[in-house]
Amino acid sequence: MSIQIPRGTQDILPGTVEKWQYIEKVAKELCEQYQYKEIRTPLFEHTELFERGVGDTTDIVQKEMYTFKDRGERSLTLRPEGTAGVVRSFVQHKMFGQVNQPVKLFYTGPMFRYERPQAGRFRQFVQFGVEAIGSDDPSIDAEVISLAMELYTRLGLKKLKLVINSLGDTESRIAHKEALINHFKPRINEFCHDCQMRLEKNPLRILDCKKDRDHELMATAPSLADYLNAESSAYFKKLQHYLTLMGIEFEVDSNLVRGLDYYNHTAFEIMSSAEGFGAITTLCGGGRYNGLSEDLGGPSAPGIGFALSIERLLSALDAESIELPAEAVLDCYFVTMGEQAKDKAVELTYKARKHNLSAEMDTLNRKMKAQLKSADRLKAKFVAIIGENELSEGTSVVKNLESGTQENVTFEKLFDYLKQS
Repeated sequence: MSIQIPRGTQDILPGTVEKWQYIEKVAKELCEQYQYKEIRTPLFEHTELFERGVGDTTDIVQKEMYTFKDRGERSLTLRPEGTAGVVRSFVQHKMFGQVNQPVKLFYTGPMFRYERPQAGRFRQFVQFGVEAIGSDDPSIDAEVISLAMELYTRLGLKKLKLVINSLGDTESRIAHKEALINHFKPRINEFCHDCQMRLEKNPLRILDCKKDRDHELMATAPSLADYLNAESSAYFKKLQHYLTLMGIEFEVDSNLVRGLDYYNHTAFEIMSSAEGFGAITTLCGGGRYNGLSEDLGGPSAPGIGFALSIERLLSALDAESIELPAEAVLDCYFVTMGEQAKDKAVELTYKARKHNLSAEMDTLNRKMKAQLKSADRLKAKFVAIIGENELSEGTSVVKNLESGTQENVTFEKLFDYLKQS
């Protein structure tokens, strides 16, 4: 019996991996323009980081984490999301002391959640995310949102919808929390076990429950918008003002709460409205997390960020029939006839690569016709044919596979010829 990959994972094969590389390249270039620097954190962290940072009432911590004990009996967890690890690194390495503030970071890498695999969702998935830590000004919220929107538009997506909400500051959330408890408590026994457990600790999470979303109390639950104090309302209005200045269209949805405990003030999601994308339309989510640094043992350092799934981004591109310019380039394929010609091709292929050219040659001892077919399948720009006559003359027959033209080029001038053509 052959060994298969674990459920919820995937092999990203040549032909597809180039699309990933192109997305990562565009994302990196965009972050450079926005002055976000790359950070790389461990694939696993102490379990406590996610229990404290993500929140022990979340589905991620309660149901979805891959947690194990190492040989020292320490509890470790494969990272289910990126923000907690980035903020932990921010605190541990005292980035709050850097001259340039806020600290603006981005990351790309695999995350792990034990959830039911479905279209566009995996147990190992890749996230791209950004975090801006050290500013509590709504203009940085607008910047972070604009970066996410710009990435999607640069890749060609058009059917996008930005939804925003304010979760308010601590004072606003406490008032809203009490209202939610009073609203749900008399009939909490009609809700699922998870909602019953969350009632006293984090009732806002009840509004995000997928099992009970059709319960009649959901529709009449107190709106957070009605409990925002003056400061929170002013913050949210300023964010909308900045987005409007940028020309970014948005909708306000008072039911948007996000699934992580650390969010406050700004919360947002970017969705795809493309036909055939699927029932789950969210492409990207993020928000503000003032207080997370303190929760992880650091100083006050308000932050905001987002994360998006590369897999879901690729699904959205497919839904809009967008092809990425991500084909591998082959500058020259060396076609040989005879053992001495093969020796020369080994030398020239190596030298071509040293000249920063993409080069390939036959290593299966095939006939000339089969080699030419191989060059065509690989979409080579040129083939350089070497036989006995060419060896004696110190030349190769260089053929342009697109135009069909060919000419003899000396070995000494071959690389300059390939670069200039």
